[in-house]
Amino acid sequence: MEPFDLAVVGGGAAGFMTAITAAENGVKRIIILEGTSKLMEKVRISGGGRCNVTNATWIPNELIENYPRGGIQLLESFNRFAAGDVYDWFEKKGLKLKIEEDLRVFPVSNSSSDVIDCLRKSALSKNVEILTKFFVKEITKTPDNIFNIFSLKKAKVTSKNIILSTGGNPSGYKLAQNLGHTIVKPVPSLFTFSTKEPNLDECSGVSIRGIDIEINLNNKNFQNRGDLLITHWGFSGPAVLKLSSIAARELYSQKYKFDLIIKWSSLSYEELKEKINYLRLNKGKVNLINSRPVPLLTKRLWIFLLKKIGIDKEKKWADLLADEREKMINTLMRDKYIISGNNKS
Repeated sequence: MEPFDLAVVGGGAAGFMTAITAAENGVKRIIILEGTSKLMEKVRISGGGRCNVTNATWIPNELIENYPRGGIQLLESFNRFAAGDVYDWFEKKGLKLKIEEDLRVFPVSNSSSDVIDCLRKSALSKNVEILTKFFVKEITKTPDNIFNIFSLKKAKVTSKNIILSTGGNPSGYKLAQNLGHTIVKPVPSLFTFSTKEPNLDECSGVSIRGIDIEINLNNKNFQNRGDLLITHWGFSGPAVLKLSSIAARELYSQKYKFDLIIKWSSLSYEELKEKINYLRLNKGKVNLINSRPVPLLTKRLWIFLLKKIGIDKEKKWADLLADEREKMINTLMRDKYIISGNNKS
């Protein structure tokens, strides 16, 4: 049998879009090789079974702001094929889409199966062949530049060109490396932080908006601002997930043992000092538990912080000692937590 013009290894969404795009640009004989018995399984379960197709942020410069890192590199790709192009691509192939309030784009049907059907039918309409249960074990290249693609069961497919579309599957990295590519070892990203901080679990479920957090590792400072969620194991939420991505390699090198600094207040030292003095003078008879210098702190979180500082929550503002005021300011400005590991979200 004559070699295929293109073999795409991986039957996920990217593999199908690759094959369809190649066919639309004149490539004749194309085959998709999928190692499992099911195509686009991750598409099926994505978005809670609805499949978040893209995001309705049409301007590439604005879209890259949603990426923790690699934005500049992605900008070139988005300028060639942006979110708006994705929207048009699917609509022209018969998949009706809708934009939700948070700008996420879903099928009108709210069914990921319709996305799968759209990609599969589009590929078949372009005479793309699809072969499942063909897990690629090895790829060799002949002197006349033909790729021999072998499955686990020794079956063989030949092709003039090959594209690896294996996502995060380790097999893809191994195949690329065997073909002469240099692989930069991937490390975990987008994870939450675990801590053994006493009593923090009492704040489980507490969410705070617009918090600054930072990590200092290997003479590098990593910062992020966003919403923070306290869980029974530590810290989560957009602020933490993005910071874990920004500092992914450094955190990996430290085996996820590091100090997390949380700034509970956006006020400066002098502003916080002034606020606390105001409470002492104007609400001196009020217990600390009933009046907070930082309004965004929930009552549970404020009680936890007072306990961590070592100040009685029933103490009145007028009775707050100078060293206690200093501890309070320092904690609200730079609260430190020893992180003992990562927890994949």
